[in-house]
Parts: sequence; structure tokens; C-alpha cells
Amino acid sequence: MIKNRACLICLSIVSAVALGVIAQARSNAEDKGEKADPALERTRKQVRMLDDLYKTAIVLITDKYVHNDHDLPAGTAFQALFAAMKKKGWHEVRLLDATGDPINEKNAPADDFEKEAIKQLLAGKAGYEQVVEREKRRYLRSATIIPVVMKKCAMCHPHYENLPEGKAIGALGYTVPIE
Repeated sequence: MIKNRACLICLSIVSAVALGVIAQARSNAEDKGEKADPALERTRKQVRMLDDLYKTAIVLITDKYVHNDHDLPAGTAFQALFAAMKKKGWHEVRLLDATGDPINEKNAPADDFEKEAIKQLLAGKAGYEQVVEREKRRYLRSATIIPVVMKKCAMCHPHYENLPEGKAIGALGYTVPIE
């Protein structure tokens, strides 16, 4: 019970820091004299909700259902979930490695946004975002930190074994339509 509480507290701290980063981005835009963008604010809120949902579920699934190295890792299950969300046209989300030694090479940062996001997260920021346009449609690209939250992570990721809890090991990289 105490271990579960500690995991949830850690996720809450990560979420609170991410909220601070998003609030700072909003404040920076206002300081530059940029107009408020209600659609962008709704999309930022949606990313925060998705981030809380995915990270909470991954921790809970790992804690409750992953007991040995033969169990399906929560990260593998979520890769399938992320693919389903993309296929249905809701949003895109990718696991991004921040260690420089990804277990799965497809998790390596793939473009300039993802590379800069990992650089910013490793420098201590909780999140990084950018508005992009594709085919005359705006998207919010956002990356949020994935920290080490429990020792059990080392069961599937042995190279995390000696990392301190809270250390950035990766990110969730979102691409969400701004509507």
C-alpha cells in the first residue's frame, strides 16, 4: 500500500511540474504579446489529461500485473494502445528514449522536435512543446518526462536498476490536432 502511494505521489509530482511548464509556456506567449488561443489551450488541457491517464495506467498495471519477466510489460501493451489511438485518428503518442541506449530502436528520437524535447527534458524541464502545421491543419507537439518511478521498472529495463527514482529515462511524445 505504501509503495503504491509513493508511485502515485511521484506521478502527481511529475504531473504538477508538467502543468507548471505548460503554464510557463502560456505566460511566455502572453509576455510576447501573442493573443490567447482558446483552441490551443483546450489542446494543452487534452494533452495533460492523456498524460495523466497513460502514466497512471502504466504504473498501476506494472504494479498490479507485472510480477516476473514473463509477464507482458505495460510499455508493450501501451505501444498497442498508442497504435490504436493513431489508427482511429485521435492523436499520436510515442515512447521516446532519453538514455541514448533504447531497448527498441524505434523509440529513439526521430526528428528535430523529439531530439530537442529529449535535450530539454534531460536539462531538467518537465515538458517541451511546439505548434506545427501539417496539410493546413495545426497540431500541438508535446513531450512530457517519463521518470523512473519504481524499482520494478528494472525487471524489463535492467539498465535502469541503479538510476535514482525521478531520473528522466524517456518521454511521451504527443501530436494532437488543435481543434
